[in-house]
Amino acid sequence: MADWKTRTKLVHAGARRSQYGEMSEAIFLTQGFVYDTAEQAEARFIETGPDEFIYARYGNPTVRMFEERIAAIEGTEDAFATASGMAAVNGALTALLKAGDHVVAARALFGSCLYVLEVLGRFGVEVTLVDGTDLDQWRAAMRADTKAVFLESVSNPTLEVIDVRSVAEIAHKVGATLVVDNVFATPTFSQAVALGADVVVYSATKHIDGSGRCLGGVVCGTKHYIRKVLEPYLKHTGAAMSPFNAWVMLKGLETLDLRVRQQAASAQTIADALQGHAKLASVIYPGLKTHPHHAIAMDQMGAGGTVVTLEIKGGQAAAFRFLNALEIIKISNNLGDAKSIITHPATTTHQRLPPEQKVLLGITPGLVRLSIGIEDVEDILADLTQALMQV
Repeated sequence: MADWKTRTKLVHAGARRSQYGEMSEAIFLTQGFVYDTAEQAEARFIETGPDEFIYARYGNPTVRMFEERIAAIEGTEDAFATASGMAAVNGALTALLKAGDHVVAARALFGSCLYVLEVLGRFGVEVTLVDGTDLDQWRAAMRADTKAVFLESVSNPTLEVIDVRSVAEIAHKVGATLVVDNVFATPTFSQAVALGADVVVYSATKHIDGSGRCLGGVVCGTKHYIRKVLEPYLKHTGAAMSPFNAWVMLKGLETLDLRVRQQAASAQTIADALQGHAKLASVIYPGLKTHPHHAIAMDQMGAGGTVVTLEIKGGQAAAFRFLNALEIIKISNNLGDAKSIITHPATTTHQRLPPEQKVLLGITPGLVRLSIGIEDVEDILADLTQALMQV
């Protein structure tokens, strides 16, 4: 399997078949597992093997197929699937940290990620937030007791692109573990491990599912980290992915590369077409040469991703008129879907942030986040254009 190309791994990696030889992966909808003898049950609780499952909260054959497949394409030794993307973020950080530890994080994060850091602070973990694009700030924030470094490789929703390779070098000099939320980069364009990330987190709810059906998350890393650090925390606190959701994610992985590459190509076309539009204050997209981190994005991903951020002239009222005029593109707060989705972060995903923090992060009243789907790009662009005319 090591020699297989990505699309082959997305279809076949991690597959395990029952005695019936099913073509599609089986859904093992079971909470527990039967032992032939009391001695066998005792042995499994002492040391489990790759096919020796104990309880669905600890592991399940369908879930394990998903974990092995995502680890294979991400280039990590192992992975642990969770009930949601935020369960993955919370688990990846909380399992690693204890009271008295120090964590340095980029300030431009999804609202729920910022909340997890806030909770860690309540339990005695010291948190320092920095401008993720400023390497000097990363260097200045590092201390001897810095245990973890956390960032989104591409920030939500302003699409800052962080130099993962340089931050990894800075973190590793003090022995810190670099945890990268890689949702916007997607597994298709991810090079996080090669760039130095120790732990990679995904919300599988987004591009991995790709059709807006199920919640899910996954944490990828070394076998030691996954099994000795993360698993004890997650299996006892109950963040397990359901077998049905794992099956949906397996089906999503089969077409992930095809979908994401088309979405990114459409996003590039749309960003190019809308740049300089009279109704827009700015078009933010890492694939544009005008983006301040374009070179880093091309080096780290080779593409601009599937999300374009627009700033509508006229603030919130104008942004709302624009959103309400759209016909094909749907207003929702998800992303990475087969359907194009638009979000007004200031009043939804990032609404709980205080006004001064929104200003600091560039989340203005006119800012909208556009996740490009797999519809015909000409139809998406026509919908955007007619809606802008009504602003």
